[in-house]
Amino acid sequence: MKIKAAVTHSMGEEFKIEEVEISDPKANEVLIKVVASGVCHTDAVARDIGLSPFPAVFGHEGSGIVEKVGEGVRTVQPGDHVVLSYASCGHCENCLTGHPSVCVDFNALNFGGKMEDGTHRLHQHHHELSTFFGQSSFGTYAIANERNVVKVDKDVDIALLGPLGCGIQTGSGTVLNKLRPPFGSSIAIYGTGAVGLSAIMAAKIVGCKHIIAIDIHESRLELAKELGATYVINSKHADVVKEIKEVTKGGTHYGIDTTGVPIVVRQGLQALRPLGQLAIVGVTPEMNINVHEEIMAEGKTMVGVIEGDAVPQLFIPELVEYYKKGMFPFDKLVKFYDFTQINDAFEDSKKGVAIKPILKIS
Repeated sequence: MKIKAAVTHSMGEEFKIEEVEISDPKANEVLIKVVASGVCHTDAVARDIGLSPFPAVFGHEGSGIVEKVGEGVRTVQPGDHVVLSYASCGHCENCLTGHPSVCVDFNALNFGGKMEDGTHRLHQHHHELSTFFGQSSFGTYAIANERNVVKVDKDVDIALLGPLGCGIQTGSGTVLNKLRPPFGSSIAIYGTGAVGLSAIMAAKIVGCKHIIAIDIHESRLELAKELGATYVINSKHADVVKEIKEVTKGGTHYGIDTTGVPIVVRQGLQALRPLGQLAIVGVTPEMNINVHEEIMAEGKTMVGVIEGDAVPQLFIPELVEYYKKGMFPFDKLVKFYDFTQINDAFEDSKKGVAIKPILKIS
């Protein structure tokens, strides 16, 4: 079947909407008519550093309507509204113990460019196109394994829900699934993009006493306060560690770094109280840490978290329920763009004009 998709032919190249061919779904696969797709920093990173083979169709926060299912699919049927999330094997120890985000085949399935059986579903001029995150949602249709597909309520606008599959799941899941801060505890969120703001909303849900947002953009800090932050710090004009310790009388119990900036990661560690935990969700380069002073001597923990340690089929419907109850207003992060404006959406995301762009595809 002929579809329209945003094709990237080489590293760093702008997205080009072109005609491509998509195959029928094979066993355990689903064909989805894509309604919308979130724009995520990971798509830009993949394009700019060659995270997946080229040519490729990126996009990994898709939402849409099931068009057709392959043999053996049991959890969805044509007409269902679905969100697309990351790929996992479903068989390794981590998948079987409820941690598919650290599937042993995660990198191959999400960044290797092929489907689980080692073949491709997207072609152009008889050449294979790489699939991204097992879905490639920057197209009018997408093929995904049943394990990528999450059925959601039809009474919520399906165009809004795509970012639940990655960025928003990452921020909220790091709080709700991994750190699990108890009522009355304190948490600092470094970076108030879509991931950080999602973490703030989750911290409000569980009843954290101190929810501290740190950023360099006043507009985002204002939104952070609207969404649940009890205290905000513009790190351009403050001694972050000192101020956090003063506000919390000793440091936070928990911290989440979404920036990947080494100096900010160190601030996150230093602003913890003894036995505090810092979760790293940003792509962070090599950096130096004084393990004795910054971790061991005060019994602190530093942990990496992927996709909010979420099982998407269980977690995403929970987020939708929180949204319906007014407890998780992630729609305040969103700005919609037409599919043809895909490059504008990425540029606005890079500049901070839009926190979470969503492309309306069909």
